[in-house]
Amino acid sequence: MQPGDPILVTGASGFVGAAVVRAALTRGAKARVLVRPTSPRRNLEGLDCETVIGDITDPEAMAQAMGGMRYVFHVAADYRLWSRDPSELKRANVGGTEVVMKAALAAGVERIVYTSSVATLRAADAATVVDERQPLEEAEAVGAYKQSKVAAERLVERMVADEGLPAVIVNPSTPIGPRDVKPTPTGRILVEAAMGRMPAFVDTGLNLVHVDDVAQGHLAALEKGETGERYILGGQNLFLREMLAAVAALTGRRAPTVGLPRAPLYPLAWAAEGVAWMTGKAPFISRDALKMAAHHMFFSSAKAERALDYRARPHREALAEALAWFDAAGYLK
Repeated sequence: MQPGDPILVTGASGFVGAAVVRAALTRGAKARVLVRPTSPRRNLEGLDCETVIGDITDPEAMAQAMGGMRYVFHVAADYRLWSRDPSELKRANVGGTEVVMKAALAAGVERIVYTSSVATLRAADAATVVDERQPLEEAEAVGAYKQSKVAAERLVERMVADEGLPAVIVNPSTPIGPRDVKPTPTGRILVEAAMGRMPAFVDTGLNLVHVDDVAQGHLAALEKGETGERYILGGQNLFLREMLAAVAALTGRRAPTVGLPRAPLYPLAWAAEGVAWMTGKAPFISRDALKMAAHHMFFSSAKAERALDYRARPHREALAEALAWFDAAGYLK
C-alpha cells in the first residue's frame, strides 16, 4: 500500500474495522468507510476519511461505494452468537459478502482482503492446535453465526476459483483491546470479570490477540498474501481460567477457582434466551456458546508469521489495554 492509495473499508465503525481504518491511515491511505445509517460513529471520530452511508446487502450502494477504489477490506459482519432471527446473520454475512465481492469485481478493484474468522476452522481438543488446513463444513458448524461465516468463506473461495476474484482471506481469532464499543462477546466477558461478576469458569480455551495486531495483519495480507489463501491472525492460546486470572491480577481482584461442568448450565442458558426473546438484549449465556465451549479453540498463526511477517504482542498487554479502555469509557462503573 502506497500513500494516497484509495481504499474502501466495510464495517468501519466496528471493533476490527475501525482498527483497520486507523492502521491504513498511518500508511497514508486515502480511506473511504462504509457505515450503515444506524451505526454508531464513535470509533471514527477524528479520523480523516470519507464516510459513505450504505448497507452491504444493497447492490446499488455497494456499486457506488466501490467507485475509484484500488483496494477493499471487507470487514463488515453480523457478529452475534444469539439472535431472535438467525436468518439475519446469513443475510448479512453471506448475502452481504456476495454483494460486496460482485461489486468489487465489477469495479475492477485490484485487491480484496476478506475478514473471515477462526469460526470457519475445526476446533480441537486441548492437546491440538488448529491451523488453516482444518476447514469446517457448514453443516458441522455450531450456531447461526459460525454457519454463516463458513458459508461466506466458501463463497469467496468459489469466486476466486471461478470468477478470478482477487481476494485474500484472513481469519482473526479473538480480538481484544481498546475501542470495543458494543462490546463484543469476549469484551463482555472481560467487563463482567473486571467487575467481579464471574466467580467461576467452564473448561474451555481461546486464542487472544490485540485488535491492532489483527489490523496490521490485514495490511500485511493485502501486501504479501496470496490470492485465495487464508491466514490465521491470532495471538496466544490460553484456558478461560487463565484469562480470568489475568484479568483478576490486572484489576486487583481474586481469581476464580471454581470450575463448572457445562451440562447444568443449559437450563440457565434456556432461561437467559427466554429473557432475551422478551427484551431483545443478547443473553450473557446461550446454548450455542455452551456448545462452542466444549472445544478448546486453540490456533496457530505460524503461516501468517512466515508468509506475512505477522506478529502479535503478549496477551497480557492486550488485556491491560482493553481493561484500561473499558475503565476510561465508563464500562466498569
